[in-house]
Amino acid sequence: MSTDLNDPAAPGDSPGLRRAVTGKLLFVFILGDVLGAGIYALVGEIAGEVGGAVWVPLLVALAMAMLTAASYAELVTKYPRAGGAAVFAERAFGRPVVSFLVGFSMLAAGVTSAAGLSVAFAGDYLGAFLDVPTVPAALVFLAVVALLNARGIKESMRANLVMTVVEVSGLVLVVVLACIVLGRGDGDLGRTLEFTDAVNPAVAVLAAALLAFYSFVGFETSANMAEEVRDVHRVYPRALFLSLAAAGAVYVAVGLAVSAVVPASDLADTSAPLLAVVSAADVGVPDRLFGLVALIAVANGALLTMIMASRLTYGMAGQRLLPAVAGRVLPRRQTPWVAIVATTVVAMILAATGTVAALAETVVLLLLIVFVSTNLAVLVLRKDQVDHPHFRTPVILPVLALISCGVLATQQTAQTWLRAGVLLLVGGVLYAAMRWTRSLRSPEIVNT
Repeated sequence: MSTDLNDPAAPGDSPGLRRAVTGKLLFVFILGDVLGAGIYALVGEIAGEVGGAVWVPLLVALAMAMLTAASYAELVTKYPRAGGAAVFAERAFGRPVVSFLVGFSMLAAGVTSAAGLSVAFAGDYLGAFLDVPTVPAALVFLAVVALLNARGIKESMRANLVMTVVEVSGLVLVVVLACIVLGRGDGDLGRTLEFTDAVNPAVAVLAAALLAFYSFVGFETSANMAEEVRDVHRVYPRALFLSLAAAGAVYVAVGLAVSAVVPASDLADTSAPLLAVVSAADVGVPDRLFGLVALIAVANGALLTMIMASRLTYGMAGQRLLPAVAGRVLPRRQTPWVAIVATTVVAMILAATGTVAALAETVVLLLLIVFVSTNLAVLVLRKDQVDHPHFRTPVILPVLALISCGVLATQQTAQTWLRAGVLLLVGGVLYAAMRWTRSLRSPEIVNT
């Protein structure tokens, strides 16, 4: 018989984590993880792909994210102590190598995302303050993020709270400024229905949805909080879907705002698209002030992803899936300094190899591996019975989610496949090395 996974301390186990996360707190956590940095950096790139109808690929990306979110809602509420896609994969497929690659894909996606955000930070938003080369500025930024990460989780979370408020305020400001511009007759709402003439609109929307999807990732990390959520089977799905819907509403409003105020060609030519809206409004909001807001938003996204990546590295080292040295911590700060250094170095290398759009596409491709695994796991585990209530998604939704993942994968370039392939190859080598080392110590370990 299955153990009651809603019980924080199942018989024979050590006490579980404290269930202190309410529905409102979970909603804010997911919303803060999803909302922010991607839209600040990629609206211009999306406009370059689709034209003025920026809101359309954002809406398509939201629908795709919702499909996979339904699979997470079922697995998290069905196995609320499992804690993530890698463990779902292990339960469904019973192959350690599969769960390792899923976990490593999450790790690689986080590091790559931070690299892309560092490049965005060092672009035109920073240009409002300093005229410095992009790559050196991105590297310095990553070093500063690493120092804050190493200082302590409490300090990092305090910084995250402040930065989340600032970044959301910046998005609301953009929408308000667009309304002012339209009110005085300077904008053009007709641009929001214009598609690029370069390619077929459907093809353009799919290409842009690949970039837009990056703006919605982050919801999947909430699976790691399952054991700390009160009444998880009821609270988690509601918070997950409402937070994604709220983020989608804000993104669509921003997409409409930027297109109505600034021509798509101008948006595509800048790495600070939202700053272009502020400048066009010309209502006394200093470019530097909004530039600072945007820099804070991007910094917040990078900090969150590097915290996740370093802790995931630390956790995988504790499970002997990565070298044990990655589990070392600073004695006083109790932060995983080796994991922080390792993930920061990799992020720095990636930041020097690609644009914001290219790195964002790589993140999406890596996460598609995770999402395919999760959606398959829902179908494989459908007959697995547990003795507590849980969310149950209609079978058609994970099937549609798998199709959407396949569609997004077909939009990736050869360069993106190569970059993701190299990262996964590194993971494969590490896994093989760790298996070989463990087999020397324990000959009974067999190949998986």
